[in-house]
Amino acid sequence: MAQNFSLKDQLFNAEKVSYLAGLFADADPVFNADSFEAKVMSRLPELELKERMAWIADCLQEAVPGDLPTVAPVMLRALPPPLDPGKSDGDFGDFIFAPLGDWVCAIGLDHPELALDVLEELTQRFSMEWAIRPFLNHHAEQVMERMQDWCAHPSYHVRRLVSEGTRPRLPWGQAVSLELSDPLPLLERLHGDQTRYVTRSVSNHLNDITKKDPDLVLERLHAWRKAGLQDGDELKWMTAHALRGLVKSGHPGAMKALGFDPDAEIAVEVQLNGPARIGEALEFEARLNGMVDQPVLVDYIVHFQRPGGKTSPKVHKMKQAALTEGALTLSKRHKLKGNATTFKLVPGQHRLEIQVNGRVRAGVDFELLA
Repeated sequence: MAQNFSLKDQLFNAEKVSYLAGLFADADPVFNADSFEAKVMSRLPELELKERMAWIADCLQEAVPGDLPTVAPVMLRALPPPLDPGKSDGDFGDFIFAPLGDWVCAIGLDHPELALDVLEELTQRFSMEWAIRPFLNHHAEQVMERMQDWCAHPSYHVRRLVSEGTRPRLPWGQAVSLELSDPLPLLERLHGDQTRYVTRSVSNHLNDITKKDPDLVLERLHAWRKAGLQDGDELKWMTAHALRGLVKSGHPGAMKALGFDPDAEIAVEVQLNGPARIGEALEFEARLNGMVDQPVLVDYIVHFQRPGGKTSPKVHKMKQAALTEGALTLSKRHKLKGNATTFKLVPGQHRLEIQVNGRVRAGVDFELLA
């Protein structure tokens, strides 16, 4: 990614605002596109991404005043055709339509049925997982009832909204008051979906639940395997994706669900290849020995030194394989970026550990040099 790349400028800029203004001008003869664009751009450059969404929503509300019953016909006429139904994954939509969800939240909480109709249409242009959450908090019964219908919707974007909108830990999303088990009947219907965009959301939802109740997720995945409603390979992928947080922490139940024995007798030796220096790389080799054809899931953990003397362990994937000859040798080169903005490296004592099937099997201390 280019050093000066700006996601907020890519998603919300003068060209995108002009496009949105043109859609509303075509839908409403009294909509003043020039005035709307000038108003939005007067503040847009100074705002962060989420703030830009809220600001555009405010400007739309000023440009097209009224409650949701008044505004909804204009909003729906302004929409472009739905996203390509021929695709099956990764078509998130155009971010410029995200402010319409904020707008619906601002004027639609007193009109939940109409708001759900509008969000059903909007999410086929841009995902409305953030916008649905205030309605879950104010009208949970109505929303959950509508979501039962959405589980069978012909658009995979609407089906995905059911799972994504009810996630316990949705990034950027408002917290919802649902119990962890409340959306499970919906996930039960969605887990057999034939679209990866939906099954990925179901898996992410389950991964959220594992943060508080791992056993609930493991029981559900076991039931789904017995039910046989999803393709076997797809369910294996869903299981691995749903349990990825538990795998990093070495949860025994997650390991067993994925076919890895946490109690397998596996000997590991780890060797560093040269010094570790900030701006260069930590190079090492791990040698595994155990029963022939033993499945292994190998991670490595770097315990980074932090200011003040504390350490911060970071788990990284290394290899999923089998000990076909009763042995396996793995090499790794872990970059030690000196200019990372999210995690600053500190010279000093560090530790590297090798985790196999959720168990730490070997480790070595090393000095990180400046």
